[in-house]
Amino acid sequence: MEQGKSSLEDGYSVLRPGKLANVVTCLEMTEMPVPKPRRQGSSGLALHRVEHPKLDAYRALFRRVGEDWMWFSRLIMPDERLRQILTDPKVELYTLRDGAADIGLLELDFREEGQCELAFFGVVPEAIGQGAGRFLMDRAIERAWVRPIRRLWVHTCSFDHPSALGFYRRSGFRPYAYAVEVHDDPRLTGHLPRTAAPHIPLVEP
Repeated sequence: MEQGKSSLEDGYSVLRPGKLANVVTCLEMTEMPVPKPRRQGSSGLALHRVEHPKLDAYRALFRRVGEDWMWFSRLIMPDERLRQILTDPKVELYTLRDGAADIGLLELDFREEGQCELAFFGVVPEAIGQGAGRFLMDRAIERAWVRPIRRLWVHTCSFDHPSALGFYRRSGFRPYAYAVEVHDDPRLTGHLPRTAAPHIPLVEP
């Protein structure tokens, strides 16, 4: 995670209308945890490596997985920049399939020597609470530690599912830093529908 240019002072920091701020929690693991036995209900699930992604299909799944949690970074990223990331040999992109349907997204980023970032991880809303997330996380940890890394890390934020932080900790990650992210509300810029992430109030400028 990139370091901010300065630290916030104690107390409240007022945002301009149209801006959002969320608290980011960074977590890491420095060794592979003991593998967990596969759970019941995961027999129809499979991890599928995507080596030549089509940007439209990728963004459609990205939106399905992340719209409720204010994922928008890959929706506003220029095509060439996104293609460069997704086709980098040090980036592994996967979808989680239930039969023929893609229901989850996983992106492992090994571009920093000795490290892996769990860059994007999630399942579609209808798959939450059905064991798909646990199946995907277990496969993510397995795939990350196949490479000679010293550290696997991820960040979550206050816009995410309320169970996300606990899920990461149960998976073996330990919190190590906080940050505050400020950005334009993508529901007001047109990158997400105004109905996205209803748990985050929409404040008109």
